[in-house]
Amino acid sequence: MTTRILIVRTSSLGDLVHMLPAISDIARHVPDASIDWLAEESFAEIPAWHPAVHEVIPVAHRRWRKHWWAAEIRRERAALRTTLGERRYDIILDMQALMKSIWLVRQTRGVRHGLDWKSAREPLASLFYDVRHRVEFWQPAIIRQRTLAAAAFSYTIQGAPDFGLRALTDGVVIEPAALIMPSASRDDKLWPQADWQQVFDDLQGRGLGLRLLAGNEAEQARAHELIRGRADAVVLPRMGLRQVADQLARARIMVGLDSGLTHLSAGLGRPTIGIYKASTPVRTPLQGPAYAASLGERGQAPDAGCVRAAIAEALDAARAGGDRGDAAPLTGRV
Repeated sequence: MTTRILIVRTSSLGDLVHMLPAISDIARHVPDASIDWLAEESFAEIPAWHPAVHEVIPVAHRRWRKHWWAAEIRRERAALRTTLGERRYDIILDMQALMKSIWLVRQTRGVRHGLDWKSAREPLASLFYDVRHRVEFWQPAIIRQRTLAAAAFSYTIQGAPDFGLRALTDGVVIEPAALIMPSASRDDKLWPQADWQQVFDDLQGRGLGLRLLAGNEAEQARAHELIRGRADAVVLPRMGLRQVADQLARARIMVGLDSGLTHLSAGLGRPTIGIYKASTPVRTPLQGPAYAASLGERGQAPDAGCVRAAIAEALDAARAGGDRGDAAPLTGRV
C-alpha cells in the first residue's frame, strides 16, 4: 500500500538543499512512499531534481505577500487551498516549524507531524501538530532534518547524507574553472576585496579560470570590479537554477560566501570552500560527498591564507580521489 507523504519546506534555497538527504532517507526506509513537497515557486526546481519526489506543489508566499488582497492573488491562494483540500496524506511533515508554514499545514488533511515546543524556532507552531518530535536545536541543519524525518517515520539514520542529485552530475566533464560566489544577501557577509584578489591569484596560478556568479545589478557591478584587468575571468549572466547547477557541476572547485548556491555546490559533490563572516557554520556547515570546508564564524571572517590552504587541500583530495561521502567536513576553521 502506498504511503502518501507531504513535506512542508518552502524556502530558502540553502534550506531546501539541506532537506534533500532526509528525502533520500525516507525513500530508503519507506519503500512504498509517494512524496509530495510544498515549496516556494522560485525554488521549486530543487525538490523536483530529487528522484524520490513525486510532485512539487508550488507556493508563492514571497510574491503574494506584496499584494495579499489583490484579486489575482486571492484566486491563486484559493486554488492552492483547493488543491490541498482535495488530497489526503498519511503523514504531513512540517520541516520548518514557523507560523508561515503552519498557515499551509492547516490547509492539509492528514496526520500532521512537526517539532515540539522546545525544538521549534517558533514554539507556537508546535501547537498545531498532531504528533510532536524533540530534535536538538544547535546541530547542523542536515542532521536536524534527517533526525526529524527519522522520528516521524520510526527509522534510524544510517550513512552519509545522500542529496539525490546524481542525475545532474553523472557523466559531466569537469572543466579547469573555479566558480566564485562573492555576493550575499547582506552587505555584512561580504569579504574584503584584497582577500578575494589573493584567492584569485592562487586559483589562476593553478591554471583555473574564474567564473563569477552574480544576481542583481549591484552584484554584477561588484563582481566585474573584482576581476577587472584579469584574463580568463568572467562574470556569468543571470541564469535559472538549473543553469547555475550545471555550471557548478562542471567546476573544478567552488569558493563562495555563505549562500544557498554554495550549499548547492557542496550537495552536488563539488569541492567547496564556504566563507562565513556574519553567520555561523555551527547550524549550516557545508556538507556533501566531496571535500567541503566551512571557514570563519560570526564576527570572525577567515583570512585569505586560510582560504588558500583549504583550496590546496580540496584540490589535493580531488586529485587523490579522496572525495568520499563519509569524509568529515571542515567547520569553523579561521
